[in-house]
Amino acid sequence: MSDPTTIEVDTYYPHPPAKVWRALTEPELIAQWLMPGDFRLEVGHHYTMESRAIPSTGFSGLVQAEVLGFEPEKVVRIGWRDAADPDRVDWTLTWTLEPEGRGTRLFLLHEGFDPDDPLQRQAHTIMNGGWRTGVPKALESLLASL
Repeated sequence: MSDPTTIEVDTYYPHPPAKVWRALTEPELIAQWLMPGDFRLEVGHHYTMESRAIPSTGFSGLVQAEVLGFEPEKVVRIGWRDAADPDRVDWTLTWTLEPEGRGTRLFLLHEGFDPDDPLQRQAHTIMNGGWRTGVPKALESLLASL
């Protein structure tokens, strides 16, 4: 049985870790596969990303994010909150890269869902699908074009 407080995704990309790292940490590339924002790879940097609002989950479409930590070409950890209601969600996304053959194994751990909150349960369901399908496809498309 899966943990309702987390989403875990494991995806292989036939691209070297340095290229995947660029896609995860360069703002103009992040905008192409995730959301536009003023990301800067600096611990403590706060930034905003904008996406489509999802009223059924209470998501405003604006993400307040913070770089919590990183190790170049290995891991980046980001805090996420909904800008319209920052006290309602407190999520952490951790991207971990591991070299595998000529490519990269990319792990995503999205933590902090409240299983007692009906809107967060709905968000978990929607985001679980997006992290497993749409995001990997968009990221692979970007990586193939670099």
